[in-house]
Amino acid sequence: MSLTKLKELVFLRAKGLCEYCKSPANISSQAFVIEHIIPKSKGGKTIAENLALSCQGCNNHKYTKTSGIDTLTNEETDLFHPREQTWIDNFVWSNDVLEILGTTAIGRVTIDALKLNRQELQNLRALLAEVGKHPPE
Repeated sequence: MSLTKLKELVFLRAKGLCEYCKSPANISSQAFVIEHIIPKSKGGKTIAENLALSCQGCNNHKYTKTSGIDTLTNEETDLFHPREQTWIDNFVWSNDVLEILGTTAIGRVTIDALKLNRQELQNLRALLAEVGKHPPE
């Protein structure tokens, strides 16, 4: 598959949303990226099963991370893998829909490592919620 077709597949599969924080690409001030879930530096391949759509913030915080320490159990845990796990099995929205809450160790570690509740994301979520565009799913 060509790189162009691969990028198109990843974008469509993600429905134009960051696969981590669920921010929409169509209103972002920065271009979204196709990121390697398992980084190339750790042997990750440029194939559909290892690619995810990511906003710049999540991508920058993730960098080459694949795991982190869960603050509840104090154990090393893998980060959320969008191709192998489902978002809803690891995360929920807070009652005011401004924060993402981890329902599993994977969710908690990913929220912490990628800073999924950055203030700018909470501000965006509040604005989108006011016009009925959040939460996205």
